Amino acid sequence: MKTVTIVGLGYVGLPLACLCAVKGLKIYGLDVDKNKIDLVNKSQSPIKDEYVESRLKRVKILATTNADECIPNSEIVIVCVPTPVDKNNSPDLTALMNAVSTISKHIKLGTLLVIESTIYPGTVEEIVVPILQKQKFNIQKNDIFVAHCPERIDPGNKKWTIEMLPRVIGGVTKEATKKAAEFYRSVINSDVIELSSVKAAEATKIMENTFRDINIAFVNEMAQSFDKAGIDIIEVIKGASTKPFAFMPHYPGAGVGGHCIAQDPYYMIERGKQLGFDHEFLKLARKINNNMPHYTVELLENELKELKKSIKGAKVGVLGLTYKANVDDTRESPAFDVINLLKTKGADVFVYDPYVSSGSNVKDLDELLNKSDYIILVTDHNEFKAMDLEKLKRQKILAVIDGRNCLEKEKIKSMGILYHGIGRS
Repeated sequence: MKTVTIVGLGYVGLPLACLCAVKGLKIYGLDVDKNKIDLVNKSQSPIKDEYVESRLKRVKILATTNADECIPNSEIVIVCVPTPVDKNNSPDLTALMNAVSTISKHIKLGTLLVIESTIYPGTVEEIVVPILQKQKFNIQKNDIFVAHCPERIDPGNKKWTIEMLPRVIGGVTKEATKKAAEFYRSVINSDVIELSSVKAAEATKIMENTFRDINIAFVNEMAQSFDKAGIDIIEVIKGASTKPFAFMPHYPGAGVGGHCIAQDPYYMIERGKQLGFDHEFLKLARKINNNMPHYTVELLENELKELKKSIKGAKVGVLGLTYKANVDDTRESPAFDVINLLKTKGADVFVYDPYVSSGSNVKDLDELLNKSDYIILVTDHNEFKAMDLEKLKRQKILAVIDGRNCLEKEKIKSMGILYHGIGRS
């Protein structure tokens, strides 16, 4: 039985650790967060994830903060630490470099080292390999088999779980590529594609997420334009989707969040700058998407003008803190920008998210509706989509800004409540 250490027990590493344990491998989980380690060792999930919660009850993951306890005993080490951007939107590889540095001091000859963290093309060869070389490992001679398999995971997606998603592999050497591919084929139920280089694998994840960011920016811009023309963007997308080729529907919203789409384009923008190339398209997409929380708040201000009210002192309820529906992940969520903008403009803000009690300042949806005159929906949680819209009328809600276009527009308007979605009014 092979032994695997997963470094970083977050939204990527923990599901992977569970999958590997289900497949019968001996799994260590290495993390710097003592509280997270304690929970995993009690078979409790530190993140709200049904996939993880169900599997932690069936398998054993040996979680630890001590690298010496697990790295020397492992044939495979997989790095799943965060690679965020800093306040200037520059890539922050601190956690990755620290993880690889720690691993390099304990790893044994012949180990397969896979980086799953999102990185820009060139990171493995220019940053990871030199750290290993400081410990006298000859990577080209496969003292350590180094490869990149960009993480693919969609938290909360019950169809495309981690074992069902195809993966791509690129190694520093051909032998590393084959060794990594062999491992992933043993744990997932989908295709594993071997690429010609580690750089190609690094670029794959960047391509996937910048593609989504650009297309979301496109539809966000069209939504704003259509709104001025009195055209419902959702109806148009539905119509365009009947074309059986060349069109792929993307949907507008109050902003783009998450650890990938909202950050990965900056990795390529920075890498382009290092190479002497200016990614104008990527920068424009980021600018459009970053502006969506501002646009969403402006929609409320416009409705307030209709009511001859001011946003200063307005009682505004914000529905949702997470970046996507039915998960507890708040990373890069546009909700925080919406809330900060409202507060800056003098609004009295009430926040509720059924998945993030620590960020909510009311106990439930009913209390939020009771205290609010206006609503901005930022996250399309099932609880919000399924709410009894008659409550809006009973609680005398005057205006609804639907930041995910998920509520029944006509029903809300029929009750005499002002409604505005993103590209639909």
